[in-house]
Amino acid sequence: MEATKEKTLQRENLESVTDVETQTPFADLDEAVKLALTCASEKKAFDMVALDLREIASFTEFFIIVSGANQRQVQAISDEINEQLKKQLKTKAIRIEGYNSAEWILLDYGDFIVHIFEKEARDFYDLQRLWRDAKKVEIPNNI
Repeated sequence: MEATKEKTLQRENLESVTDVETQTPFADLDEAVKLALTCASEKKAFDMVALDLREIASFTEFFIIVSGANQRQVQAISDEINEQLKKQLKTKAIRIEGYNSAEWILLDYGDFIVHIFEKEARDFYDLQRLWRDAKKVEIPNNI
């Protein structure tokens, strides 16, 4: 029994180390990606995840996936990201989809795509599972 517990702990520790090694540091991100994450955080987005797709996809480099509590918050997160990227970095979204229904808003900036979900839609589509081979981005708690 003791040997089994020890092996389980060793495996968990190895998995933790592997997770850290496969994370992309926040500091390595483009300013636009950092700003989008910061804007989402300021509008109280939750369950924020950023995925580094550079090694597994050719159509974009990063996915940002965040949740809002309701349609108004989902739209507010989208508005803040759009406004601040335009204002601070002169960057406009190539395409915006789903804004009116606000169940899942997609903001396509070319090099990165922001997905803003209501909780139920996020659980249903489960993009993180679909892109589980992607490296995660380390998101600091204080952004």
